[in-house]
Amino acid sequence: MTDINALNKELIYENPLSSPEDVADFVLEGKANITFPEGKLRLENAQSAQLGQKANYVYWCRRVFPSDILLEIDFRPLREPGLAMLFFAASGTNGRGLFDPALKPRTGEYIQYHHGDINAFHLSFFRRKEADERRFHTCNLRKSYGFHLVAQGADPIPNVEDADEMYRLTLLKRGRELRFSVNGLEVLYFRDDGEAYGALLGEGCIGLRQLAPMIGEYANLKVYAIK
Repeated sequence: MTDINALNKELIYENPLSSPEDVADFVLEGKANITFPEGKLRLENAQSAQLGQKANYVYWCRRVFPSDILLEIDFRPLREPGLAMLFFAASGTNGRGLFDPALKPRTGEYIQYHHGDINAFHLSFFRRKEADERRFHTCNLRKSYGFHLVAQGADPIPNVEDADEMYRLTLLKRGRELRFSVNGLEVLYFRDDGEAYGALLGEGCIGLRQLAPMIGEYANLKVYAIK
């Protein structure tokens, strides 16, 4: 396991996610209720879960982050079933930015993100949507374009009834390596060869995605550039 404290890093973005002013540079794709009842960002679907994928959404930070980063964010699940996901290294295809007006519109339906005109990593860190996900908890890392499952690890976050605190999620993307941990426990590792699942992904945006009817809270987002 990599010693995070030993990394040569520089803090380039810090956001407490505690008020509407903190998310002024975020953009929502799909429909969601975005509130801060406990001084933390709370995400909840605005449409009925019976609509399936049409009820889901993505909340992007517009900032473009460098290829090599250390990302930290606090998370707590408040309602199940559902799924919470982190997008990172996200950009448009053919060298375009994620919000290039030439890209097809995105409304939160998942196929637009894995078989659309963007490339990204998708980290599902809390999966309680389908019955098999609720019986056996895993974190899944996928890479797009495509629906490539490139790594999987055990999910240590408890179900909602026992999740009585915020959990610290830490993602390290450095060179070809990706590492993900929860409260300091490494649960997932991937080394990208840049061939089997497409070219290496570089700089890009980060975003939060949830599947209805889940409610989740987020706080204390920090991104460091790795030198």
